[in-house]
Amino acid sequence: MRSLREIKDNYNFTSDDEQRLMRLKPIMEVHVQEIAGALSSYIMSTKIGARLLTEDIRKAHLFEAQKSWYLAMFEGKYDNKYFERLIKIGIVHVKREIDAHYLNRAVNIIRTLGVDILYNQKDSEEEIIANLLVFEKILDINLDIMTSSYIEEEIRNYSSIYRIKSTLIDFSEKFLQSANLILILALIGLTLGAIGLFITDAQKLFTGDLEHGIITSLGSLLIIWVMIELMNTEISHLKGGKFRISVFVSVALVAVIRETMIATLKHEQSEMMMYLIASILVIGFVYWLVIKGEEQQR
Repeated sequence: MRSLREIKDNYNFTSDDEQRLMRLKPIMEVHVQEIAGALSSYIMSTKIGARLLTEDIRKAHLFEAQKSWYLAMFEGKYDNKYFERLIKIGIVHVKREIDAHYLNRAVNIIRTLGVDILYNQKDSEEEIIANLLVFEKILDINLDIMTSSYIEEEIRNYSSIYRIKSTLIDFSEKFLQSANLILILALIGLTLGAIGLFITDAQKLFTGDLEHGIITSLGSLLIIWVMIELMNTEISHLKGGKFRISVFVSVALVAVIRETMIATLKHEQSEMMMYLIASILVIGFVYWLVIKGEEQQR
């Protein structure tokens, strides 16, 4: 299955789309009972619905699940957690032997009702069209992901080779999640260490060594800033964002800048200072190139 990032790119699903969907939530939330009711009525009219939903508790559970899924489209949180939730919906349908036709029909019902709701809003024609387009887009993304998981789960059931491949992929994904957890914990630990370093440097301000205290404290603050940027980059990456190489280049740049500031206080030899300044220029140029490359990819 394609990654969430690739799916978003293929559908040109932007941050503006996310913001617009969030603005639509108050409008669509008013009709959630109507939407879920229409879905439940359709499902109960089918043979598969009559077979599976024989108990009131199951009907109530399905009704709440449909409302939750519908409202999630307007929450603005379209990350890996949202992606995995849609995959599970497709897998559950396969395990209960629900034909993909019913899933497509259910989405069609929501599409029809949603379009009618948005079309009747007292907005400008341009605003109505923009709302309809983004609503259609998020529905198509939902259907794409659920249908893909549908197909993969069916292949998994009939192909032993695919099951082995899928098991390896699942193991790799879990290992990657564990590695990401370790990375986040390590970044937290290093950030706490950088804060401790800043506190140690700041104490020098009260011991009479004012010049040295200011310079080293500024260097420590730079390190804290870089650590925060690293954590933000990793969190964004876990949510499906692009990985930013520039942050890692900035780590090297800040480290050399801090070393240069400390060397200035120690009155290091001019040869060493020249090496440090040259390093700043080279790393700064590389940083500029990387930033330009990242901006072009956006």
